[in-house]
Amino acid sequence: MSSNLAQRVYAAAHITGTFLLRSGVTSSEYFDKYRFEADPVLLRDIVAQLATRIVGNHDALAGLEMGGIPIATMLAQFTGQPTLFIRKTAKAYGTCRYAEGGEVQGKRLLIVEDVVTSGGAILDAVQALRGDGAIITDVVCIIDRQSGGRENLAKAGLNLTSLFTMEELKASA
Repeated sequence: MSSNLAQRVYAAAHITGTFLLRSGVTSSEYFDKYRFEADPVLLRDIVAQLATRIVGNHDALAGLEMGGIPIATMLAQFTGQPTLFIRKTAKAYGTCRYAEGGEVQGKRLLIVEDVVTSGGAILDAVQALRGDGAIITDVVCIIDRQSGGRENLAKAGLNLTSLFTMEELKASA
């Protein structure tokens, strides 16, 4: 793993203050993933490394709203795999779907997320996708905050592969 890439991610995205995380926990530091996702060169370099970490056989990438979508879209450019866009809730107009871009029934999906804390958003999405017949065993993310997400996902039969852990990013600073 490139320590230079970790330094660049840390410099771009690490901020301090008081932040309420999705898990309900308050943190004094935060990785603002939109700061690295909005930088086309940094995002390309991140996803190029992430693409080398993908294991398993998947029919499609499933980017979770909102941060997982740009990562999945860019990852598709490196892997050639189709991408699905997974909403938190189905939209109330048009197709009225929560999974956009293709069908999920019988598909082996790789969940793509930006930052994992407790894994709650992933577990919500996986429950809906599995309910519609998707086969999901693997998740990739850019940052694992090392706050129980890996363990929570494992309980649901999900293997988490992260590009960086919080510990690795802090060590690179």
